Amino acid sequence: MCGIVALFSRRDPVSAATIERATRSLYHRGPDGQRQWISPDRRIGLGHARLSIIDLTTGDQPIASEDERIHIVVNGEFYDYERIQRSLEQSGHHLRTRSDSEIALHLYEDFGPECLHQLRGEFAFVLWDEANRTMFAARDRFGIKPLFYTVFNDTLYFASEIKALFAAGVPARWDAESVFHSIECGGHQMRTLYDGIFQVPPGHYVIATGKHIQIRQYWDFNYPRTDHAPARSDADYAAELRHVLEEAVRLRLRADVPVGCYLSGGLDSCAVLGLAAKHHPEPIRAFSLTFDHPDYNEEMQAKEMAAKAGAEFYPIPIRQDDLADNFAEAILQSETFCVNAHGVAKYLLSRAVRNAGYKVVLTGEGSDEILGGYPHFRRDMLLYNRNGQNPDEVAALLDNLGKSNPVSRGLLLPDGDARPLDNVRRLLGFVPSWIETSSTRAVKMQNLFSDDFAADYSLRESYRPLFSDLDVLGQLQGRDPVHQSLYLWSKTMLPNYILIMLGDRMEMAHSIEGRVPFLDHHVVEVIRSQPVTQKIHGMTEKYVLREAVHDVITDTVYRRQKHPFLSPPATLNPKEKLSVFVNDTLRGPALASIPFFSQKKVVGLLDNLNSMDEGSRVANDQILMILVSACVLHEGMRLSA
Repeated sequence: MCGIVALFSRRDPVSAATIERATRSLYHRGPDGQRQWISPDRRIGLGHARLSIIDLTTGDQPIASEDERIHIVVNGEFYDYERIQRSLEQSGHHLRTRSDSEIALHLYEDFGPECLHQLRGEFAFVLWDEANRTMFAARDRFGIKPLFYTVFNDTLYFASEIKALFAAGVPARWDAESVFHSIECGGHQMRTLYDGIFQVPPGHYVIATGKHIQIRQYWDFNYPRTDHAPARSDADYAAELRHVLEEAVRLRLRADVPVGCYLSGGLDSCAVLGLAAKHHPEPIRAFSLTFDHPDYNEEMQAKEMAAKAGAEFYPIPIRQDDLADNFAEAILQSETFCVNAHGVAKYLLSRAVRNAGYKVVLTGEGSDEILGGYPHFRRDMLLYNRNGQNPDEVAALLDNLGKSNPVSRGLLLPDGDARPLDNVRRLLGFVPSWIETSSTRAVKMQNLFSDDFAADYSLRESYRPLFSDLDVLGQLQGRDPVHQSLYLWSKTMLPNYILIMLGDRMEMAHSIEGRVPFLDHHVVEVIRSQPVTQKIHGMTEKYVLREAVHDVITDTVYRRQKHPFLSPPATLNPKEKLSVFVNDTLRGPALASIPFFSQKKVVGLLDNLNSMDEGSRVANDQILMILVSACVLHEGMRLSA
């Protein structure tokens, strides 16, 4: 993994100092080398901060084609690249490096944008095609790797992180409308919190010439319609998933540096470790976070799993003081709002991994998004896939779902009143539970809006921009409700939160490359084609995965219900350092300078916390996390309104 920068000026010469400054801001993504290239006419500039994983000696970037007419910078990994290298050489290409990154350049030479269908992995890249005077940029199918862009002073900018755009001279300003949409529904697949700065949506590419910028989609989920193919046996589905998932894990073990695993007590990371251990020549080091609150600590389950896999168990204890001390730096790396300090814990995990001498880890992210792991998907199954069930039994199951997931209250399950969602119901015929949950959080947030911000946005239909940018007819209509919920979550929360706060940004903050086998598109395309009952079987989530990896995980993990990765809320520990940090920040000058929130209302919430029951404090903790992260971003990135 690396950091990339690209500039395409339509008027003035590109400044070498600008590219160097932007690339240097991404040093944490690529401490092993920083290089830039500027075209002879000085209209194009490319920058690359390298984290060397494959081809440690000759893999420097930017990389040029044989005739020097195409130059590319890549962030990410392409898997099964050695097979493609052989094919390219057989067709007459002369490769300058043995790195996986170079295959994208030559595939583009041969196939243009269609090259993307041959690329497997997590990636974002930008190339300059001199012959066609075209800048081509692309992002992987799920948004595992970030890629942002903007146009400023007649120059098109691309970068792996927003801070690099600011370092290049792009103004640092809030986008009030995007702040509202982030609070309401987890954000938009193209917008960011910052004025004029956009993200290339997952599964899309950009073609830019001197006159035009086009954004086109090359991949989507394409869930089957409800009248799809006849069902097969459970064993067939499990074997099908086992084959592609094991291949995805095996391919991600390929590196010229040591590879470790992130391990919790959950099914996803345990499945990855169990499969990886089969294909690794020596014991894998398994890195696990531990907390001092029993409801959030999974050390026992993780240690048992490491023993089964023959892995070296490496626990990393995290306390509230650690979260407080590192909160600001982690949020500045994320460049977005957080709802729990789990991202800070992941930041600390990655730092410990780097200090242990590792650059590459396999992780379990993405499984819940494709296999219905979160409790709100099970709630959808109960509400909208009843199939003649007794209403009293459904009501009892819904009640039990809430009681058995106390840490998910307000975060993954609804808590309190929701905003009117009639527009969503008219469009889909139902309201996905995760949207209802987000709406209950949005109501709490709206109670804290400043008068001016509330006047501008409180009456807006919050989900209209999201649906206006999606192919509702082609991707949602005629699909099972749970599949619709999965699709919408994967267009919002997966790229805009999970893969940022629990993925790329927290890993690359310490130059760690996280590899995600569950988001191998071959794996996803198998899972999407399977019936929803393979994902949620009765009240058992990720059923087909449990069966597919039963032999490589512990019985404890096989039988255990989903436990979301969360750190203990600050509101549960009012005398500890994280809670003090939250209070000091929200009562201080930073919040007063942000135009979106009323400090008086926020202080009122803080003053009332002690009178709330534990469940209400847990539900309100995410509200406080959003507010504190907004303060950190406002001050740390020197944002103007």
